[in-house]
Amino acid sequence: MPITPDHIRETLDDYLDAHPDEKWQLAVIAELLDAAADLACRKEFRGHVTAGAILTDPIGRVLHIKHRALSRWLLPGGHLEPDDTSLLAAAQRELTEETGITASVVIPAGRRPLHIDAHHIPANPTKGELDHQHFDFRFHFHTSADVIELQTEEVTAAAWHHADTIENDTLRNRILDAVR
Repeated sequence: MPITPDHIRETLDDYLDAHPDEKWQLAVIAELLDAAADLACRKEFRGHVTAGAILTDPIGRVLHIKHRALSRWLLPGGHLEPDDTSLLAAAQRELTEETGITASVVIPAGRRPLHIDAHHIPANPTKGELDHQHFDFRFHFHTSADVIELQTEEVTAAAWHHADTIENDTLRNRILDAVR
């Protein structure tokens, strides 16, 4: 069963219950859900949901992948697929697709996202995509495994970075708190 607007709203509400100070930053997601936008569809150019994985190793480092198109180090993640049953499962799928690290060696830290990031995505005429927003629901996972096989269509490298190198203050602090 594909991810529903109700599941997105429930996950958002659960997150905002834990982080009420972010309500104004994420209000656009609720507004789009109220407007019956299909936030699970990547062709919704007012904005759509993506799922990301914050994977930490036993010493608290965070796995980053080098995104081919953007040539930037990012957390693993991506668009939702029709077969995804939850945002958590979508984050796990993206992690496995991009790094080869299977679900059997990864432990979710919880069912609530550790962070939700809203960010701008520029138009991509080659993909027929307009300027839009990504609402990245990022879930924390633990593993002692290492990268197995990169998805070379999208990823050029993978590396473990110390959590204190994460640029986003909120995300960095939450990861540091979670790995203590």
